[in-house]
Amino acid sequence: MSPTGNAPRAGALPGRVVRPLRKLSRASHPARMVVIGFALAVLVGTVLLMLPISAQHGTTNWVTALFTSTSAVCVTGLVVVDTAGHWSTFGELVILGLIQVGGLGIMTLASLLGMLVVRRLGLRMRRNAQTETKSLGLGDIRSVIAGVIALSLTIELVISCALTARFVHGYGQPLGHAAYFGVFHAVSAFNNAGFSLYPDSLQRYATDPLVCLPVLFAVIIGGLGFPVLFEIGRKLRGRRRHWTLHAKVTLNTYAALLVVGVCTFLAFEWNNPSTLGPFGTGGKLMAGVFHGITPRTAGFTTVDVGGMNSTTMLVNDVLMFIGGGSAGTSGGIKVTTFALLAFVILTEVRGEYQVHVLHRKLPSNVQRQALTVVLVAVGMVFTATLALLMLTPFGLDAVLFESVSAFGTVGLSTGITDHLPQPGELVLTALMFTGRLGPITMASALALRERGRRYDLPEERPIVG
Repeated sequence: MSPTGNAPRAGALPGRVVRPLRKLSRASHPARMVVIGFALAVLVGTVLLMLPISAQHGTTNWVTALFTSTSAVCVTGLVVVDTAGHWSTFGELVILGLIQVGGLGIMTLASLLGMLVVRRLGLRMRRNAQTETKSLGLGDIRSVIAGVIALSLTIELVISCALTARFVHGYGQPLGHAAYFGVFHAVSAFNNAGFSLYPDSLQRYATDPLVCLPVLFAVIIGGLGFPVLFEIGRKLRGRRRHWTLHAKVTLNTYAALLVVGVCTFLAFEWNNPSTLGPFGTGGKLMAGVFHGITPRTAGFTTVDVGGMNSTTMLVNDVLMFIGGGSAGTSGGIKVTTFALLAFVILTEVRGEYQVHVLHRKLPSNVQRQALTVVLVAVGMVFTATLALLMLTPFGLDAVLFESVSAFGTVGLSTGITDHLPQPGELVLTALMFTGRLGPITMASALALRERGRRYDLPEERPIVG
Protein backbone atom coordinates (compact mmCIF):
# COMPACT_ATOMS: atom_id res chain seq x y z
CA MET A 1 0.00 0.00 0.00
CA SER A 2 1.03 3.55 -0.50
CA PRO A 3 2.21 5.40 2.64
CA THR A 4 -0.63 7.92 2.29
CA GLY A 5 -3.32 6.21 0.28
CA ASN A 6 -4.65 3.02 -1.24
CA ALA A 7 -2.90 3.28 -4.59
CA PRO A 8 -0.03 0.81 -5.06
CA ARG A 9 3.44 2.26 -4.88
CA ALA A 10 5.21 2.76 -8.21
CA GLY A 11 7.36 -0.24 -9.01
CA ALA A 12 5.48 -2.63 -6.67
CA LEU A 13 4.64 -6.10 -7.98
CA PRO A 14 0.95 -6.85 -8.74
CA GLY A 15 -0.78 -8.46 -5.81
CA ARG A 16 2.04 -7.67 -3.39
CA VAL A 17 1.31 -5.51 -0.39
CA VAL A 18 4.12 -3.08 0.36
CA ARG A 19 4.25 -2.06 4.01
CA PRO A 20 4.52 1.67 4.66
CA LEU A 21 7.79 2.88 6.05
CA ARG A 22 7.49 4.15 9.59
CA LYS A 23 8.48 7.79 9.73
CA LEU A 24 11.36 8.42 12.08
CA SER A 25 10.85 11.23 14.57
CA ARG A 26 13.39 14.00 14.80
CA ALA A 27 14.49 12.95 18.26
CA SER A 28 14.86 9.24 17.44
CA HIS A 29 16.52 9.56 14.04
CA PRO A 30 19.58 7.24 14.13
CA ALA A 31 21.94 9.79 12.59
CA ARG A 32 20.95 12.37 15.20
CA MET A 33 21.39 9.88 18.00
CA VAL A 34 24.93 9.12 16.82
CA VAL A 35 25.83 12.81 16.94
CA ILE A 36 24.32 13.22 20.39
CA GLY A 37 26.16 10.16 21.70
CA PHE A 38 29.53 11.35 20.48
CA ALA A 39 28.88 14.88 21.73
CA LEU A 40 28.21 13.47 25.21
CA ALA A 41 31.45 11.46 25.03
CA VAL A 42 33.37 14.62 24.11
CA LEU A 43 31.70 16.50 26.97
CA VAL A 44 32.56 13.81 29.53
CA GLY A 45 36.14 13.70 28.28
CA THR A 46 36.42 17.48 28.51
CA VAL A 47 35.26 17.49 32.11
CA LEU A 48 37.68 14.69 33.07
CA LEU A 49 40.62 16.39 31.38
CA MET A 50 39.88 19.64 33.23
CA LEU A 51 40.32 17.93 36.59
CA PRO A 52 43.55 18.79 38.44
CA ILE A 53 44.45 15.09 38.56
CA SER A 54 44.58 14.95 34.74
CA ALA A 55 47.44 17.43 34.35
CA GLN A 56 50.96 17.23 35.72
CA HIS A 57 50.82 20.81 36.96
CA GLY A 58 47.72 22.82 37.82
CA THR A 59 44.55 22.56 35.76
CA THR A 60 43.81 22.66 32.04
CA ASN A 61 41.67 25.39 30.47
CA TRP A 62 38.42 24.30 28.87
CA VAL A 63 39.48 25.04 25.28
CA THR A 64 42.54 22.79 25.51
CA ALA A 65 40.52 20.08 27.26
CA LEU A 66 37.74 20.31 24.68
CA PHE A 67 40.22 20.21 21.79
CA THR A 68 42.03 17.17 23.21
CA SER A 69 38.81 15.34 24.07
CA THR A 70 37.39 15.93 20.59
CA SER A 71 40.64 14.85 18.98
CA ALA A 72 40.64 11.62 21.02
CA VAL A 73 36.95 10.72 20.59
CA CYS A 74 37.11 11.51 16.88
CA VAL A 75 40.41 9.55 16.69
CA THR A 76 42.22 12.46 15.07
CA GLY A 77 45.48 12.97 16.93
CA LEU A 78 45.94 16.73 16.63
CA VAL A 79 47.20 18.18 19.92
CA VAL A 80 47.81 21.66 21.28
CA VAL A 81 49.91 20.41 24.22
CA ASP A 82 52.48 17.64 24.43
CA THR A 83 50.62 14.49 25.46
CA ALA A 84 53.31 13.07 27.74
CA GLY A 85 54.60 16.46 28.91
CA HIS A 86 51.29 18.05 29.89
CA TRP A 87 49.00 15.23 30.98
CA SER A 88 49.46 13.02 34.01
CA THR A 89 49.15 9.25 33.84
CA PHE A 90 45.47 9.63 34.71
CA GLY A 91 45.05 12.15 31.90
CA GLU A 92 46.81 9.83 29.45
CA LEU A 93 44.51 6.98 30.48
CA VAL A 94 41.49 9.23 29.94
CA ILE A 95 42.75 10.01 26.43
CA LEU A 96 43.37 6.31 25.79
CA GLY A 97 39.84 5.49 26.94
CA LEU A 98 38.35 8.19 24.73
CA ILE A 99 40.29 6.83 21.74
CA GLN A 100 38.98 3.33 22.40
CA VAL A 101 35.41 4.53 22.87
CA GLY A 102 35.61 6.67 19.74
CA GLY A 103 37.11 3.92 17.58
CA LEU A 104 34.74 1.19 18.74
CA GLY A 105 31.80 3.57 18.55
CA ILE A 106 32.54 4.62 14.99
CA MET A 107 32.99 1.06 13.74
CA THR A 108 29.93 -0.27 15.57
CA LEU A 109 27.52 2.58 14.89
CA ALA A 110 28.56 2.94 11.24
CA SER A 111 28.02 -0.80 10.73
CA LEU A 112 24.62 -0.68 12.44
CA LEU A 113 23.57 2.39 10.46
CA GLY A 114 24.52 0.56 7.28
CA MET A 115 22.37 -2.37 8.35
CA LEU A 116 19.48 -0.03 9.11
CA VAL A 117 19.76 1.55 5.66
CA VAL A 118 19.57 -1.91 4.09
CA ARG A 119 16.48 -2.76 6.16
CA ARG A 120 14.76 0.44 5.03
CA LEU A 121 14.97 -0.62 1.38
CA GLY A 122 11.98 -2.16 -0.35
CA LEU A 123 11.22 -5.79 0.52
CA ARG A 124 12.07 -7.19 -2.88
CA MET A 125 15.27 -5.15 -3.21
CA ARG A 126 16.30 -6.09 0.33
CA ARG A 127 15.83 -9.79 -0.33
CA ASN A 128 17.84 -9.58 -3.52
CA ALA A 129 20.61 -7.61 -1.79
CA GLN A 130 20.84 -10.01 1.14
CA THR A 131 20.85 -13.03 -1.17
CA GLU A 132 23.65 -11.50 -3.22
CA THR A 133 25.80 -10.10 -0.45
CA LYS A 134 24.90 -12.34 2.52
CA SER A 135 24.56 -9.05 4.42
CA LEU A 136 23.67 -8.86 8.08
CA GLY A 137 20.15 -8.26 9.32
CA LEU A 138 18.89 -6.40 12.34
CA GLY A 139 18.81 -9.68 14.23
CA ASP A 140 22.60 -9.75 14.01
CA ILE A 141 23.15 -6.60 16.05
CA ARG A 142 24.68 -8.54 18.91
CA SER A 143 27.02 -10.38 16.59
CA VAL A 144 28.08 -7.11 14.96
CA ILE A 145 28.89 -5.48 18.30
CA ALA A 146 30.63 -8.60 19.59
CA GLY A 147 32.58 -8.95 16.35
CA VAL A 148 33.77 -5.34 16.39
CA ILE A 149 34.88 -5.55 20.02
CA ALA A 150 36.57 -8.95 19.63
CA LEU A 151 38.38 -7.93 16.46
CA SER A 152 39.54 -4.63 17.91
CA LEU A 153 40.82 -6.05 21.17
CA THR A 154 42.53 -8.99 19.45
CA ILE A 155 44.46 -6.82 17.01
CA GLU A 156 45.35 -4.31 19.72
CA LEU A 157 46.63 -7.14 21.94
CA VAL A 158 48.80 -8.59 19.17
CA ILE A 159 50.28 -5.19 18.28
CA SER A 160 50.80 -4.35 21.97
CA CYS A 161 52.80 -7.55 22.49
CA ALA A 162 54.91 -6.89 19.40
CA LEU A 163 55.72 -3.32 20.42
CA THR A 164 56.34 -4.26 24.05
CA ALA A 165 58.78 -7.00 23.05
CA ARG A 166 60.64 -4.58 20.78
CA PHE A 167 60.84 -1.86 23.42
CA VAL A 168 62.16 -4.35 25.98
CA HIS A 169 64.64 -6.32 23.88
CA GLY A 170 65.61 -3.64 21.38
CA TYR A 171 65.82 -0.57 23.59
CA GLY A 172 66.24 -1.96 27.10
CA GLN A 173 63.09 -0.38 28.52
CA PRO A 174 61.67 -1.81 31.79
CA LEU A 175 58.82 -4.24 31.17
CA GLY A 176 56.14 -2.10 32.84
CA HIS A 177 57.18 1.02 30.94
CA ALA A 178 57.43 -0.89 27.65
CA ALA A 179 54.02 -2.52 28.14
CA TYR A 180 52.35 0.83 28.89
CA PHE A 181 53.86 2.45 25.81
CA GLY A 182 53.11 -0.62 23.72
CA VAL A 183 49.43 -0.70 24.68
CA PHE A 184 48.99 3.06 24.23
CA HIS A 185 50.51 3.13 20.75
CA ALA A 186 48.75 -0.08 19.67
CA VAL A 187 45.33 1.29 20.62
CA SER A 188 46.17 4.63 19.02
CA ALA A 189 47.38 2.92 15.83
CA PHE A 190 44.45 0.53 15.34
CA ASN A 191 41.97 3.36 15.93
CA ASN A 192 43.94 5.56 13.51
CA ALA A 193 44.22 8.18 16.27
CA GLY A 194 47.89 9.16 15.96
CA PHE A 195 48.32 10.08 19.63
CA SER A 196 51.85 9.35 20.83
CA LEU A 197 53.58 9.51 24.20
CA TYR A 198 56.75 10.72 22.50
CA PRO A 199 57.10 14.46 21.80
CA ASP A 200 58.42 13.69 18.29
CA SER A 201 55.73 11.05 17.59
CA LEU A 202 57.68 8.03 16.24
CA GLN A 203 60.60 9.88 14.64
CA ARG A 204 63.09 8.12 16.91
CA TYR A 205 61.98 4.82 15.35
CA ALA A 206 61.97 6.05 11.75
CA THR A 207 64.29 3.30 10.46
CA ASP A 208 63.15 0.51 12.79
CA PRO A 209 60.84 -1.89 10.92
CA LEU A 210 60.02 -3.81 14.12
CA VAL A 211 58.25 -0.71 15.43
CA CYS A 212 56.99 0.86 12.21
CA LEU A 213 55.57 -2.26 10.54
CA PRO A 214 53.32 -3.35 13.46
CA VAL A 215 52.01 0.21 13.67
CA LEU A 216 51.32 0.26 9.92
CA PHE A 217 49.61 -3.13 10.09
CA ALA A 218 47.26 -1.87 12.80
CA VAL A 219 46.61 1.34 10.85
CA ILE A 220 45.68 -0.52 7.67
CA ILE A 221 43.46 -3.08 9.40
CA GLY A 222 41.61 -0.40 11.34
CA GLY A 223 41.22 1.75 8.25
CA LEU A 224 39.66 -0.90 6.03
CA GLY A 225 36.42 -0.98 7.97
CA PHE A 226 34.57 -3.73 9.81
CA PRO A 227 32.35 -4.87 6.88
CA VAL A 228 35.41 -5.56 4.73
CA LEU A 229 37.29 -7.25 7.58
CA PHE A 230 34.22 -9.38 8.34
CA GLU A 231 34.06 -10.41 4.69
CA ILE A 232 37.76 -11.21 4.56
CA GLY A 233 37.31 -13.43 7.61
CA ARG A 234 34.46 -15.34 5.99
CA LYS A 235 36.50 -15.68 2.80
CA LEU A 236 39.46 -17.14 4.69
CA ARG A 237 37.15 -19.62 6.45
CA GLY A 238 35.77 -20.76 3.11
CA ARG A 239 32.26 -19.50 3.85
CA ARG A 240 32.18 -17.13 0.89
CA ARG A 241 32.84 -17.58 -2.83
CA HIS A 242 32.47 -14.09 -4.23
CA TRP A 243 33.38 -10.62 -2.96
CA THR A 244 30.67 -8.02 -2.55
CA LEU A 245 30.89 -4.85 -4.58
CA HIS A 246 31.70 -2.83 -1.45
CA ALA A 247 34.63 -5.08 -0.54
CA LYS A 248 36.05 -5.10 -4.07
CA VAL A 249 35.83 -1.33 -4.44
CA THR A 250 37.31 -0.72 -0.98
CA LEU A 251 40.22 -3.14 -1.30
CA ASN A 252 41.18 -2.16 -4.85
CA THR A 253 40.95 1.59 -4.25
CA TYR A 254 42.67 1.37 -0.86
CA ALA A 255 45.58 -0.59 -2.36
CA ALA A 256 45.90 1.78 -5.33
CA LEU A 257 45.99 4.84 -3.09
CA LEU A 258 48.61 3.21 -0.85
CA VAL A 259 50.86 2.67 -3.85
CA VAL A 260 50.31 6.24 -5.02
CA GLY A 261 51.05 7.63 -1.55
CA VAL A 262 54.28 5.64 -1.10
CA CYS A 263 55.60 6.31 -4.61
CA THR A 264 54.89 10.04 -4.56
CA PHE A 265 56.41 10.51 -1.12
CA LEU A 266 59.59 8.67 -2.09
CA ALA A 267 59.83 10.54 -5.40
CA PHE A 268 59.31 14.03 -3.97
CA GLU A 269 61.18 13.63 -0.67
CA TRP A 270 64.11 11.32 -1.58
CA ASN A 271 66.73 14.06 -1.48
CA ASN A 272 64.94 16.50 0.83
CA PRO A 273 67.40 17.22 3.69
CA SER A 274 64.51 18.00 6.04
CA THR A 275 62.82 14.60 5.62
CA LEU A 276 64.36 11.57 3.87
CA GLY A 277 67.69 13.12 2.91
CA PRO A 278 69.71 12.13 6.03
CA PHE A 279 68.69 8.44 5.86
CA GLY A 280 70.37 5.63 3.96
CA THR A 281 68.53 3.73 1.24
CA GLY A 282 66.87 1.30 3.66
CA GLY A 283 65.85 4.07 6.01
CA LYS A 284 64.43 6.12 3.14
CA LEU A 285 62.36 3.18 1.96
CA MET A 286 61.05 2.49 5.48
CA ALA A 287 60.16 6.11 6.17
CA GLY A 288 58.73 6.50 2.67
CA VAL A 289 56.43 3.52 3.10
CA PHE A 290 55.38 4.77 6.53
CA HIS A 291 54.51 8.25 5.32
CA GLY A 292 52.87 6.96 2.17
CA ILE A 293 50.37 5.12 4.39
CA THR A 294 49.88 7.45 7.37
CA PRO A 295 48.03 10.18 5.42
CA ARG A 296 45.17 7.66 5.27
CA THR A 297 44.20 9.06 8.73
CA ALA A 298 46.88 7.48 10.93
CA GLY A 299 48.59 10.63 12.21
CA PHE A 300 51.93 9.14 13.31
CA THR A 301 55.09 10.68 11.88
CA THR A 302 58.66 9.47 11.49
CA VAL A 303 59.93 12.61 9.72
CA ASP A 304 59.28 16.33 10.12
CA VAL A 305 55.99 16.99 8.32
CA GLY A 306 56.67 20.72 8.30
CA GLY A 307 59.83 20.11 6.25
CA MET A 308 58.01 18.42 3.38
CA ASN A 309 57.92 19.96 -0.09
CA SER A 310 54.80 21.80 -1.19
CA THR A 311 54.09 19.13 -3.81
CA THR A 312 54.20 16.38 -1.17
CA MET A 313 51.90 18.37 1.11
CA LEU A 314 49.40 18.79 -1.72
CA VAL A 315 49.40 15.05 -2.44
CA ASN A 316 48.93 14.41 1.28
CA ASP A 317 46.01 16.86 1.30
CA VAL A 318 44.28 14.74 -1.34
CA LEU A 319 45.01 11.44 0.44
CA MET A 320 43.82 12.80 3.79
CA PHE A 321 40.64 14.14 2.20
CA ILE A 322 39.83 10.73 0.69
CA GLY A 323 40.57 8.79 3.88
CA GLY A 324 39.96 5.07 4.32
CA GLY A 325 37.17 2.48 4.31
CA SER A 326 33.60 2.92 5.48
CA ALA A 327 32.63 1.77 9.00
CA GLY A 328 36.29 1.83 10.02
CA THR A 329 38.41 4.00 12.25
CA SER A 330 39.63 6.19 9.40
CA GLY A 331 38.07 9.47 8.34
CA GLY A 332 37.71 11.44 5.11
CA ILE A 333 35.02 11.05 2.47
CA LYS A 334 35.96 7.33 2.26
CA VAL A 335 37.58 5.41 -0.59
CA THR A 336 34.24 4.02 -1.79
CA THR A 337 32.83 7.52 -2.27
CA PHE A 338 35.95 8.54 -4.18
CA ALA A 339 35.89 5.43 -6.37
CA LEU A 340 32.18 5.67 -7.15
CA LEU A 341 32.52 9.28 -8.28
CA ALA A 342 35.47 8.25 -10.46
CA PHE A 343 33.20 5.68 -12.15
CA VAL A 344 30.52 8.35 -12.60
CA ILE A 345 33.02 10.64 -14.33
CA LEU A 346 34.30 7.78 -16.49
CA THR A 347 30.75 6.94 -17.55
CA GLU A 348 30.06 10.55 -18.49
CA VAL A 349 33.31 10.82 -20.47
CA ARG A 350 32.39 7.68 -22.40
CA GLY A 351 28.95 9.09 -23.18
CA GLU A 352 27.16 6.20 -21.50
CA TYR A 353 23.82 6.58 -19.76
CA GLN A 354 24.05 4.11 -16.87
CA VAL A 355 26.95 3.86 -14.40
CA HIS A 356 28.41 0.37 -14.02
CA VAL A 357 30.92 -0.56 -11.34
CA LEU A 358 32.68 -3.93 -11.62
CA HIS A 359 29.82 -5.58 -13.51
CA ARG A 360 27.14 -4.06 -11.29
CA LYS A 361 24.75 -1.18 -12.00
CA LEU A 362 25.10 1.76 -9.63
CA PRO A 363 21.76 3.22 -8.46
CA SER A 364 21.26 6.91 -9.18
CA ASN A 365 20.48 7.68 -5.53
CA VAL A 366 23.92 6.37 -4.49
CA GLN A 367 25.51 8.68 -7.05
CA ARG A 368 23.66 11.67 -5.62
CA GLN A 369 24.59 10.73 -2.06
CA ALA A 370 28.28 10.41 -2.96
CA LEU A 371 28.25 13.77 -4.75
CA THR A 372 26.51 15.43 -1.79
CA VAL A 373 29.03 14.05 0.73
CA VAL A 374 31.98 15.29 -1.35
CA LEU A 375 30.61 18.77 -2.02
CA VAL A 376 29.64 19.31 1.61
CA ALA A 377 33.11 18.12 2.67
CA VAL A 378 34.76 20.56 0.27
CA GLY A 379 32.64 23.35 1.70
CA MET A 380 33.60 22.44 5.26
CA VAL A 381 37.33 22.39 4.49
CA PHE A 382 37.11 25.65 2.53
CA THR A 383 35.23 27.42 5.32
CA ALA A 384 37.68 26.24 8.00
CA THR A 385 40.70 27.16 5.87
CA LEU A 386 39.32 30.62 5.23
CA ALA A 387 38.61 31.14 8.94
CA LEU A 388 42.14 30.05 9.94
CA LEU A 389 43.71 32.32 7.32
CA MET A 390 41.81 35.22 8.87
CA LEU A 391 42.69 34.25 12.46
CA THR A 392 46.38 33.32 12.05
CA PRO A 393 49.48 34.63 10.26
CA PHE A 394 50.27 31.23 8.66
CA GLY A 395 50.40 30.60 4.92
CA LEU A 396 47.92 28.71 2.78
CA ASP A 397 49.98 25.49 2.56
CA ALA A 398 50.15 25.02 6.32
CA VAL A 399 46.57 26.14 7.02
CA LEU A 400 45.05 23.98 4.27
CA PHE A 401 47.08 20.98 5.46
CA GLU A 402 45.84 21.54 9.02
CA SER A 403 42.21 21.87 7.93
CA VAL A 404 42.25 18.74 5.76
CA SER A 405 44.03 16.84 8.53
CA ALA A 406 41.32 17.84 11.00
CA PHE A 407 38.47 17.02 8.63
CA GLY A 408 39.98 13.67 7.67
CA THR A 409 40.73 12.94 11.37
CA VAL A 410 44.33 12.30 10.39
CA GLY A 411 46.32 14.16 13.02
CA LEU A 412 49.29 15.09 10.85
CA SER A 413 50.46 18.66 11.41
CA THR A 414 53.08 21.00 10.05
CA GLY A 415 53.66 22.21 13.60
CA ILE A 416 51.23 25.11 13.78
CA THR A 417 48.52 23.44 15.92
CA ASP A 418 49.95 24.48 19.27
CA HIS A 419 50.49 28.03 17.98
CA LEU A 420 46.87 28.64 17.07
CA PRO A 421 44.83 31.18 19.02
CA GLN A 422 41.84 29.85 20.95
CA PRO A 423 39.35 30.80 18.19
CA GLY A 424 41.51 28.82 15.75
CA GLU A 425 41.50 25.83 18.11
CA LEU A 426 37.70 26.00 18.28
CA VAL A 427 37.51 26.07 14.47
CA LEU A 428 39.57 22.87 14.27
CA THR A 429 37.54 21.33 17.09
CA ALA A 430 34.32 21.85 15.16
CA LEU A 431 35.96 20.56 11.97
CA MET A 432 37.23 17.39 13.68
CA PHE A 433 33.78 16.62 15.06
CA THR A 434 31.86 17.29 11.85
CA GLY A 435 34.56 15.67 9.73
CA ARG A 436 34.43 12.51 11.81
CA LEU A 437 30.64 12.17 12.01
CA GLY A 438 29.53 14.20 9.01
CA PRO A 439 30.07 11.71 6.16
CA ILE A 440 28.64 8.79 8.19
CA THR A 441 25.52 10.54 9.45
CA MET A 442 24.92 12.40 6.20
CA ALA A 443 25.07 9.28 4.04
CA SER A 444 22.77 7.34 6.36
CA ALA A 445 20.37 10.26 6.78
CA LEU A 446 20.08 10.75 3.02
CA ALA A 447 19.36 7.06 2.52
CA LEU A 448 16.86 6.84 5.38
CA ARG A 449 14.77 9.82 4.32
CA GLU A 450 14.61 8.82 0.66
CA ARG A 451 11.02 8.86 -0.62
CA GLY A 452 9.26 8.64 -3.94
CA ARG A 453 7.50 11.44 -5.81
CA ARG A 454 3.97 11.15 -7.21
CA TYR A 455 4.51 13.60 -10.04
CA ASP A 456 7.30 14.93 -12.22
CA LEU A 457 7.99 18.32 -13.78
CA PRO A 458 8.77 19.29 -17.38
CA GLU A 459 12.37 18.59 -18.32
CA GLU A 460 14.70 21.40 -19.39
CA ARG A 461 18.45 21.15 -19.91
CA PRO A 462 20.65 24.08 -18.80
CA ILE A 463 24.08 24.72 -20.28
CA VAL A 464 26.83 22.89 -18.37
CA GLY A 465 30.43 24.12 -18.56
